[in-house]
Amino acid sequence: MTASSHRVQGLNNDEVPADWPAISPREIAWLAGRFPQLHGAAAALWHSPRPLSAAALVEGAAGRVFVKRHHHSVRDAATLGEEHRFIAHLASAGVPVVQVLRDRDGATAVEHDGWTYELHTPGNGEDLYRDAVSWTPLTNVTQARDAGRMLARLHQAAASYHAPQRGTHLLVARDDLIRSHDPIAALTADLGNRPGLARYLARIPWEEQLRHTVLPWHAGLAERLRDEPRLWAHNDWHASNLLWQGDTVSTVLDFGLASPTSALFDLATAIERNAVAWLELERGADAVRIDTALALLDGYRQVLPLSATRMHLLADLLPVVHLNFALSEVEYFEGVTGSTANADVAWQPFLLGHAQWFGSAHGQALLAALHAAA
Repeated sequence: MTASSHRVQGLNNDEVPADWPAISPREIAWLAGRFPQLHGAAAALWHSPRPLSAAALVEGAAGRVFVKRHHHSVRDAATLGEEHRFIAHLASAGVPVVQVLRDRDGATAVEHDGWTYELHTPGNGEDLYRDAVSWTPLTNVTQARDAGRMLARLHQAAASYHAPQRGTHLLVARDDLIRSHDPIAALTADLGNRPGLARYLARIPWEEQLRHTVLPWHAGLAERLRDEPRLWAHNDWHASNLLWQGDTVSTVLDFGLASPTSALFDLATAIERNAVAWLELERGADAVRIDTALALLDGYRQVLPLSATRMHLLADLLPVVHLNFALSEVEYFEGVTGSTANADVAWQPFLLGHAQWFGSAHGQALLAALHAAA
C-alpha cells in the first residue's frame, strides 16, 4: 500500500485520502531493530481506517503487534508517556487493557524521523466495531449495559491514580472550559499557546457564536462541578474502542483522549458517543438510541450508584461535554494538517451543531429520559 492509495474515514461519513501515510515496511524494519516482538516482521497485515494517526497490525515472530504512529507535533514520547502510565495503573488494578510494549531500552514510545511510535498487544477479544464509522451508535443494549459496567470498573481503578493535566490540548478531551465560570475568558487567555486555534478563531465571530449556541447550556455548571472530583478518565468510550467476547467487554483500547476530567464527564461522553447517530440526524427519532443511553447508565449504576443530584448534573453536562475536544480538533485541522475545510466541520456541525441539536425535540427527549432516570 502506498501513501497515496491509503484511504481513511472522512468527517462526513465518507472515504478520503489519508493525511498521514500508511506505516511502511521500512518503518516496520526500523521498529523491529528496537522491539524484539517485531523480529521477523515484514509488511502490515491491516491498516487502520481511522484518520487522526496511522496504525497497523503487524505479524512478528512472537505474534501480532499493533503499531501506531503519530506526527511529532501531535504526540511526542513524553506526551504518549502520560497515556501509558495511566494504562499501566489500570492494568495493575485488574482492568482489561491492552499491554503497551517496551523497546530494548525500556521505552514505551520512540521517536524517529519526525514521527512518534507506540506498540501494543492486540488485546483479547473480537473487534466487532473495527470497521464502524466514528459516531455510530451501539444498537445492542446488552453490550451497552456491559460497556457501562466496564466504564464504572475503570473509574473505580482510576480513583487511586494521580497525575497532572495532559501536556497538550491537541486531540485530548479535557473539561477545563466546562469547569470555568467564564469559558470565553479562559479560552481567550489560552490562545497565545494555541496558534492554530487562534488563527482559525480570528476569522469568525466565535465569541458571539459560543454565547448563542453553547454557553446557554453551560449556565450554572461551573458551580455544580466544583465538588465533582477530578478523575483520570478514558474520555472516548465508544464501542469501537472496546473488544468483545459475545456481549461482554474483554479489552479496553485507545487512551489517546484520556485526561483528568471526571466520572460524570466520561459517562456523558460515553452516552454522546454511543447513543446518537451524529452523522445521520436526518433520520429524526431513529438517530437517537435512548434505550442504549439508559442501558449504559444502568450498567454503570450497577457498579457505581449515582445520586439523583449527580444524575441531573450528568444530563446537563451532555450538551457541552464535547466543547474542549471539538476545539482541539479545530486546532488540529487548522494548525497541523492545514485543512481549514475540516476545521470548519469541527467548528460548525460538531462544536456548534451538537449543542444546537440538544435543543431539538429529539435532543430534548434524550435529556428528559436521563433526568427521569434520576
